[in-house]
Amino acid sequence: MAQRRKHTGQFKARVAVEAIAGHKTINQISAEYGVHASQIHKWKKQALEHLPELLDGSRPGRRDSHEADGSRLYQQIGQLTMEVRVSQKKVRALSVSERREMIKRDESPLSIRAQCGLLGVNRGMLYYQPGGLKESDMAVMHLMDEQYTRTPYYGVERMTAWLHRLGIGIGHNRVRRLLRLMGLQAVYPKPHLSRPGGPEHRIWPYLLRGLTIDRPNQVWAADITYIRLWRGFVYLAAVMDWYSRYVLSWSLSTTLDSWFCVEALHRALAAGRPEIFTSEAFTGILQDAGVAISMDGRGRAFDNIFVERLWRSVKYEEVYLKDYGVVDEVRRGLRDYFTLYNTERLHQSLGYKTPAEVYFGDDSAMADLSSGVPGSAYLANVTM
Repeated sequence: MAQRRKHTGQFKARVAVEAIAGHKTINQISAEYGVHASQIHKWKKQALEHLPELLDGSRPGRRDSHEADGSRLYQQIGQLTMEVRVSQKKVRALSVSERREMIKRDESPLSIRAQCGLLGVNRGMLYYQPGGLKESDMAVMHLMDEQYTRTPYYGVERMTAWLHRLGIGIGHNRVRRLLRLMGLQAVYPKPHLSRPGGPEHRIWPYLLRGLTIDRPNQVWAADITYIRLWRGFVYLAAVMDWYSRYVLSWSLSTTLDSWFCVEALHRALAAGRPEIFTSEAFTGILQDAGVAISMDGRGRAFDNIFVERLWRSVKYEEVYLKDYGVVDEVRRGLRDYFTLYNTERLHQSLGYKTPAEVYFGDDSAMADLSSGVPGSAYLANVTM
């Protein structure tokens, strides 16, 4: 049986910093340091969570000197506590993966062997490290990205059927898993969108029905998309003004975390405030900024249609043409592209003006768009 690798805090910190810096994909970091991708995600999350405490000067308290003398007592207490939990929670009825998550590698006074025995988990399963993302998965993800860009309404069933037409033998479960990893979801009205998801689900009013969008900073939207690389991928988040199509801010991340989306939103809010924001995230930040949130409602399946059109432009006009190899190339390329998109690229739906001209109030552009964008009919008229 392979020995479990014990990583020092310094090693974990170095890997976490690499992931936070975002200069390499998770696959590249995994291959370089010999650490599984899920472990990198975990260390990065822990580092981001504890950074505020570190910068505030908070330090964990020292262990009581009597802990060394009472180690046997702590071990007995820990074993009894574990046995009670096993009895109360009926952990044997849980799945193997759920029981494996209950095992504490560092904090528990019980040995790994003792915990595995109590939980009925094969100890060898803890040390098994599956390989990174397969090349075959990456190839399928790149194909699905291109097809999704063409047909964002394709769900798991249609995407699977399309791959079968290409001669790729793949099942629905694998397609669903890869789409989730890519952060992609079909754009179509889904059932029960207006019903609360649980007792704590906040119901936000739907503010866009019948609304005429006729000025900048009236409605903003945000979304995330998948950007492919030669080896691996990154996620791109952007905040856009609906009326002008102006990209207010954007951010890249090698992992699908909330922090890089929050970073993009903070940068956008530093430059202005929308009246309404339509998105499934950032509710706390938006409430603090005094921004109205539009989320629940039958029409919200299409609320991000302008951002979807932005992704199509980004990929066809930049990503697919450049075929980036590393993260830094993507960052430089997108910085140049969004500058061009905002200040030089003419939009037919904007009267052949640039988003910057419309957003910052060019008079002729405003005259061309004086009729506004009706909330009930914008889907049929949008061109991007």
